[in-house]
Amino acid sequence: MHLLDFWLEYLVYFLDVVTFSPLSHNLSSQQSLQGQNVVAEVIRPPKKGPIFAPPYPPEDTPPPDVAIKCDYSAMRGWELCNGADDRDCWLKGPEGKKFTIDTDYEHNWPTGIKRTYILDVSEMALAPDGVCMPYGKVFNGSYPGPWIQACWGDEIEVTIRNNLWYNGTTIHWHGLRQWNTVEMDGVNAVTQCPIAPGENFTYTFQALQYGSSWYHSHYSLQYADGLAGPITIYGPSSANYDHAIEPILMTDWNHRSAFQDWAWAPDFGAPSMTNILLNGKGRYNYTHPKHPNLPIGQPERYSKVIERGRRYLLRLINTSLDTAFIFSIDGHNVTVIGADFVPIEPYDTNSVLVAIGQRYHVIVEANPIVESPDDNYWMRTTPADGCSTFGTWPDTKTGVIRYDSRNTNDPTSSQNRFPTACSDEPYESLVPKLPWTVGPPANEEATNGSYFVHLVNSEGPPYHPSTPTTRWSAYQDPLWLNFGEPTIRNLDPAGGSYPRYLDVVTQDHAENSWIYLVITLSKGTGKPGVFKPGGHPMHLHGHDFALLAQSHDPYPGSLDQIKDTLKTNNPPRRDVALLPRGGYLVIAFKADNPGPWLLHCHIAWHASGGLAFQILENKDKISISPENQLAMNQTCEKWDKWVGDVENHWNNKTVSDFQDDSGI
Repeated sequence: MHLLDFWLEYLVYFLDVVTFSPLSHNLSSQQSLQGQNVVAEVIRPPKKGPIFAPPYPPEDTPPPDVAIKCDYSAMRGWELCNGADDRDCWLKGPEGKKFTIDTDYEHNWPTGIKRTYILDVSEMALAPDGVCMPYGKVFNGSYPGPWIQACWGDEIEVTIRNNLWYNGTTIHWHGLRQWNTVEMDGVNAVTQCPIAPGENFTYTFQALQYGSSWYHSHYSLQYADGLAGPITIYGPSSANYDHAIEPILMTDWNHRSAFQDWAWAPDFGAPSMTNILLNGKGRYNYTHPKHPNLPIGQPERYSKVIERGRRYLLRLINTSLDTAFIFSIDGHNVTVIGADFVPIEPYDTNSVLVAIGQRYHVIVEANPIVESPDDNYWMRTTPADGCSTFGTWPDTKTGVIRYDSRNTNDPTSSQNRFPTACSDEPYESLVPKLPWTVGPPANEEATNGSYFVHLVNSEGPPYHPSTPTTRWSAYQDPLWLNFGEPTIRNLDPAGGSYPRYLDVVTQDHAENSWIYLVITLSKGTGKPGVFKPGGHPMHLHGHDFALLAQSHDPYPGSLDQIKDTLKTNNPPRRDVALLPRGGYLVIAFKADNPGPWLLHCHIAWHASGGLAFQILENKDKISISPENQLAMNQTCEKWDKWVGDVENHWNNKTVSDFQDDSGI
């Protein structure tokens, strides 16, 4: 090292230690020099922290414009400790300090770098299964959208440029806590105004958790038309593996825009889905009635080549509109190691039920337990009973695992035997690696009240149409938001209370106290020929929640009657849980993240139909930087200007006719 370079590096290190250590927010401890004998010698500063590639498969490394490297160079003296046989460790540092699977990631995280992305939102016809859907909406001209990658502790900055013709948009970063950055949660009419066509907005937040998720539009039904993509935040795992495969997104699909279907859904029921896609690929056997001898082209199925004896991490993500899927690989078991953003104790199974919005990390060992003659094996995404609506039963053989890249034949393997009921993975199997102990509820209404999911007839303003229409509700009335008046800008409503249709639940409690919510669903909740009374994947923004109870039995009416059955010692923890038909959920979360947070069913038809409410948590503690407040206000001003001109509307009608669903 040149002498000048050495002294510059030493000066930076010295200032870093005595002033603003990058680890001061978590694991570091400052040491006083008082009383020490200072020896006059040059001490070389610790070397820079590690820079390394995540565990991509060597034969399947993403191209340079996609592949990233974890960069912890600011963490001097730290080293990588993550390898194929010690995936539970991430980084090790001076004095025995470590970041591992046992680190309390809600309070401690490494110091990474800033990752910047730009996503252009635009209209584009899509044909992922060979049939054209002309009203697609995409990120950067692709479906699914680009793979956003970061490493534990990184700051993520994503600029959204809206090029849609008739729609605003906002982008939600599903499952990310947005700790102290509620204004970046990306929910129009709750945490911001929509981004108007021709405008842009930059989201900035920190990757405090690690694992897999997805980003998607939270504007009406846009994500069902293609506005969704995967997120990976690299970190430790609770079991060892050799290589990790890119995220696997499973979704239902229609050859019509969800906006077209929604026009008649409230009166005629949830539209039937048409097909299943795996990572944006599917097949559909369509024959034109006038040209039966001219079949459509069939896209290649999603497939992966794996090597015998190796262990592969699969990241499963359900990005569906309406369907819970059971994922399986013929002839193979998998080891489940993570649920949503929560690492769990590993358990083995031959299938995994993934509800909408849920994610699972699983490891498959490349040693079939039931051999297939051709050494090819189907990946299957089977719709769960009662949690799907298909006009005709789709082909569930959506992907292929191959042991020989030269053998491109379709597999002849047989399906594993597994239950197909619409129920979350076994409650007792979802044991978090980092335990929580849940205290008593701070909110008194939890003792005798509940949020009852049901259908109601609603009419009159602000609903559109204003004639009596069947909609979903879980609190006061079916949710109906005003795009131009987000809750975050209306924390003190006129008259001291919010309109019933905004469904705002105010929760003001001491920091880190526990808020309990009881959510119930009767077996008869439905409307013949309109909405089926199936399970509901309930998603909470801004928090992981502890799942104190998940039961198919009717709720008895008060917590006191089931208090002895509530699991408060390390219960399952996640951000999406299935509300069983005829049963109830009891969830709890810490009051440690002030802001308005949405809780909603992730069946898109139900969310558009009002099945949601807002939790306004500790509103007096919400803190937004002047810079972010300015960006928020400017976004609303631009939206108001755009939507106020009816020439911008697809139907050229009044502003009151512009919105025809809840807004989310």
